[in-house]
Amino acid sequence: MYKIQTLNAISDIIHEHLSAENYLVAKEEPVPDGILVRSADMHSMTLPESLLAIARAGAGTNNIPIEECTKRGIAVFNTPGANANAVAELVICGLMLCSRNIIGGIEWVKAELKGKGADVPKLVEKGKSQFVGPEVRGKTLGVVGLGAIGAIVANAASQGLGMNVEGYDPFISVESAWSLSRSIKRFNNMDDAYAQSDYITMHVPLTDNTRHMINADAIARMKQGVHILNFSRGDLVEPKAMIAALESGKVAGYVTDFPCDEMIGVKNAIMIPHLGASTPESEENCASMAAQELRNYLENGQIQNSVNLPDIMLGFGEGTRVQIIHDNVPNIISSIASAISAKQINIDNMLNKSRKEVAVTVMELDSHPDDEVLDEIRALPGIIRVRVFR
Repeated sequence: MYKIQTLNAISDIIHEHLSAENYLVAKEEPVPDGILVRSADMHSMTLPESLLAIARAGAGTNNIPIEECTKRGIAVFNTPGANANAVAELVICGLMLCSRNIIGGIEWVKAELKGKGADVPKLVEKGKSQFVGPEVRGKTLGVVGLGAIGAIVANAASQGLGMNVEGYDPFISVESAWSLSRSIKRFNNMDDAYAQSDYITMHVPLTDNTRHMINADAIARMKQGVHILNFSRGDLVEPKAMIAALESGKVAGYVTDFPCDEMIGVKNAIMIPHLGASTPESEENCASMAAQELRNYLENGQIQNSVNLPDIMLGFGEGTRVQIIHDNVPNIISSIASAISAKQINIDNMLNKSRKEVAVTVMELDSHPDDEVLDEIRALPGIIRVRVFR
């Protein structure tokens, strides 16, 4: 019986994958094998020795202590693409909101026309010209990052809205490339994306290299009157630079799903309260994927969509499977194999993959190793965690 702790309210769809026969799922679980989490901050949480894996029902993992988990051999999963459609729909909404000044018009109606009775239609016709905004058809949309969300946005803008769409993503996956419409063109570099786009939408992760990538220098290379959309992470944009660009008119509109105090109330800045994945469909999709990832890892050691361990795609093996998480250093695999062969145990199959400083080795053995050999492996330098599956 595996024990799963939930740190947030999680859709009941998880029980389709974590059956009551094999899983105890509870909010209060002092010795969990796995944790399901959405937005709860885990950085101050004491992680129990029993913990094998954390699955985040969402894409971002800033609320999880990744470095500590990696050192302790705790797999951390996220759910890329599960909320992609929900976020992409809001991006398209944001595109219209910042281009047509719809929110400005709505606020004007509420503030100026309430109580004007029969004069409202006449006042509408007189005042609506102040909210004129350009159509997007025929304009160039630069999509920076063509993962699951960026690809949906690019296709929708090209095929549905008649925009000239060009994308930039030096790390695009084969799967994402196949999903793109043939009408979508490619920018060679970020300078071209900045210089040629009427609208720019950001779909990249927040890293040390992307933090404040939209800054004064980047904005200076953009078109006059550009519209910028940020539905990825707030810190991709440097607030002071964006405020100055909005005040000067260099940026005609900025819309983001990540409000910050400095920009709330700034003219032509639209702050949406992180609603990208706030749909019942998205919450179910994320919960379902997270539960499947957790189950596959706990039951047979498969690693898919981990943010700190390499992908290890496995079926259900025959005999005994040993999974070893270890430092990615020379000679460690031979030391493991020597410890096993010394007990006259044959290795039928072996898979080794690494991710930066950590590696995972999976061995299929013809007989079950006893505690003595497992303890010998655990005692080897560089070994982080050893698990056995029958």
